[in-house]
Amino acid sequence: MHARAVRPEAFENPKKTPVSRHSGDFFAVPHATFEILPSAMPTAANIRDDVLANPGFGRYFSDHMAHVRWTADAGWHGHEVRPYGPLTLDPAAAVLHYGQEIFEGIKAYRHADGSVWSFRPEKNAERFRRSARRLALPELSDEDFVGSLKALLAQDQAWVPTPRNEADESSLYLRPFMIASEKFLGVRPAHEVDYYVIASPAGAYFKGGIAPVSIWLSSHYKRAAPGGTGFAKCGGNYAASLAAQKEAEKHGCSQVAFLDAAENKWIEELGGMNLFFVYKDGRLVTPRLTDTILEGVTRDSVLTLGRDEGFIPEERAISIDEWRDGVASGEITEVFACGTAAVITPVGQLISEDDTIQMPDAGNEIAKRLRGKLLDLQYGRAEDKHGWLTRLV
Repeated sequence: MHARAVRPEAFENPKKTPVSRHSGDFFAVPHATFEILPSAMPTAANIRDDVLANPGFGRYFSDHMAHVRWTADAGWHGHEVRPYGPLTLDPAAAVLHYGQEIFEGIKAYRHADGSVWSFRPEKNAERFRRSARRLALPELSDEDFVGSLKALLAQDQAWVPTPRNEADESSLYLRPFMIASEKFLGVRPAHEVDYYVIASPAGAYFKGGIAPVSIWLSSHYKRAAPGGTGFAKCGGNYAASLAAQKEAEKHGCSQVAFLDAAENKWIEELGGMNLFFVYKDGRLVTPRLTDTILEGVTRDSVLTLGRDEGFIPEERAISIDEWRDGVASGEITEVFACGTAAVITPVGQLISEDDTIQMPDAGNEIAKRLRGKLLDLQYGRAEDKHGWLTRLV
């Protein structure tokens, strides 16, 4: 097979170096070369346009996926972008029996000039490695992680929505994940692993947009415990939250908040988002990171943006009693949740079996301000002072 190398600069300025779509072509990125195997049946443009007009969240997927294989004897190899489709797994694949897998969530944003960018992908790559270490999986380099995003987007850039206005938060949600695919029954780290990236056009995560959401406080379930996998982004953590999520939905809530497993008093996080508390004296408080809390990329960004806006960021333990008493006294003026999918979302009330903490109707101005700052950065409407954006196409 004849291979044509495309230098890495092609990803930085694709207008200068046309990207070929022919089978057998390769995209060169630092330390990795992705072979391109284009789909023989790509989605028709009119059907894709209909999807992009109303994508929902996680309902539709682009035409291709990135893939890299790892084996104990050969390491990472077989970099490719191939047609999106079902995976072939042996019934004895380790992931199906022992849950050895991890994933990430990241978005691709269309800017006004048509270019496509991601937000702090190196932070996702770093967290992906932390998760891999905890789940005894091989670690993927920044170059391969970001390179897989660039190679996939070079093929499927037409799937990145073009926002109609500043209120339109459409993007392409990227889901890198790694699974233990070795065929064996036995409790040990797998010797064969596969890494993939799939892409799904996405609108706003919550149908109500910036409207405050109701949160259920779980009394019976715990998301994570010290020494466990709470800080890793693995499916087991999310599976462990689903029973509590069902409980939340029965009480008219869209998310569930968890307390610590040891003392049942310290706020940790939601099923899929971190929490922030705004105090009237200008403090911006979020639970400090422990091995039971996921280190959110949005969380880290909000701490920096909050400092830029003149707030005093604090990472410390905060109890459910402080939340309750702080709202009652007026010390806590806002609470909001944040994550890649939902961006920043105000919390309107926390409902539990015993009582309801009703947040003041103050307009959630801080949450809205920080949300606007973050979105302006991601969509290229504001100067990237922190160097957080990486161009994909």
